[in-house]
Amino acid sequence: MSRPEVVVCGAGVAGLAAACALGRLGQRVLVLEKQSVPAPVAKGEVLQPGSLAILDEWGVTERLEAAGAMRLSRLVARASDGSPRMVLDYSRLPAAQSWLLAHDYQAILDALTDALPAGVEVRRGVRVRELLRSGGRVTGVRCDDGDIPAALLVAADGVSSRLRTAAGLSAERRDYPHRLAAFELHDVDEIEPDFSAYVGDGGLRLHYPLPGRRVRLYVQVAPDELRGVGQDGLGAWADRVLDGCAGLAPLAASFRAGLARRQVLPVSRSMANTLVAPGIALVGESGHSVHPMAAQGMNSAIADAHGLATMVRQGGTLAAGVLDHALRRYDEARRADLAHIGRTSHNAARMITTRSWVGRRALSGTGANDRIRHEVMHTMSGLGVRKLTPLDRLHQIGLVPDPRATRLPSWVRPAEAREPAR
Repeated sequence: MSRPEVVVCGAGVAGLAAACALGRLGQRVLVLEKQSVPAPVAKGEVLQPGSLAILDEWGVTERLEAAGAMRLSRLVARASDGSPRMVLDYSRLPAAQSWLLAHDYQAILDALTDALPAGVEVRRGVRVRELLRSGGRVTGVRCDDGDIPAALLVAADGVSSRLRTAAGLSAERRDYPHRLAAFELHDVDEIEPDFSAYVGDGGLRLHYPLPGRRVRLYVQVAPDELRGVGQDGLGAWADRVLDGCAGLAPLAASFRAGLARRQVLPVSRSMANTLVAPGIALVGESGHSVHPMAAQGMNSAIADAHGLATMVRQGGTLAAGVLDHALRRYDEARRADLAHIGRTSHNAARMITTRSWVGRRALSGTGANDRIRHEVMHTMSGLGVRKLTPLDRLHQIGLVPDPRATRLPSWVRPAEAREPAR
């Protein structure tokens, strides 16, 4: 490749999405990734309809479905016995892809990589050491094998982003008081095609199907709950999980068989004070992170990439003054949506992961209110933010009756228009 116009640091979903979006504008894009081989991780496996619309433009959705991705028709909050308490029926959304799509994180990375335009190059095993600067703006990066100048640097290097810090930007990170133990369950014959979260005294239990008769299961745990636990202790721990959540009974045998294949993941939320500085933009977890309960993290990263490319395209050039104006517009537009998505994700997590009276009432109230339930679903789907009013919040927890509770928003698709999940 001749000298790149854009350098993207990080080849996760955020970085590859940014490279795809900017490369489609005709920009010469170089992606740098410090890992020679992607690390296997239980994250970023569920795509929302808003992301699918973007990925469909890039040819990624077609690749994922050809690779066996699972369509999930509903997001369901359940009581510990498995009975539904709140159902978000994605078939009612005004979208061409009115479903969630689930596949392994690596499969999503592969599909994005295969869809990269000809002007994009990915180099792995390259460590970025520092930023290049000139006249108060970022002008590229310094790597072990030399300097790489670029008009635009995209930081997609994760929640602990070194590039964000080097650019003088900050992001307040707030850790949740729990972690999630992730399990990959094999040989599961029957499970509804739903993204299901269970509400109980033990905290969050969440699962969804993956291709090949597999299921991803997350179990909320205390930070040190599984540290140093031997095989016998794991078996006793699994019995307690199953005893406290009868809805998991169909997965019991696969759960016990998969105890050794666990990952314990920290859970946090963060938001950068700004997503841009002259010559640099943050995308994905370098700029923001949310609790995975609402399946928003990877989807927000894809929206970041699309939004950034939209502003760059409207500017028409990467000349410094024009580019900086485009970056400011990207920051203004994305931060407004991300702030709302962050609050929605945090509230959803609190409903499920805590024993809060308000949270439990809000969950039940949302499930029983057709209007509010559909507005929440629209926001979570990534199709556009639908803000709830302070009065709506009172309706959610049942302090004020809602005379419009059965009045569906005008955008809701009729039930007969639904397309079955595959």
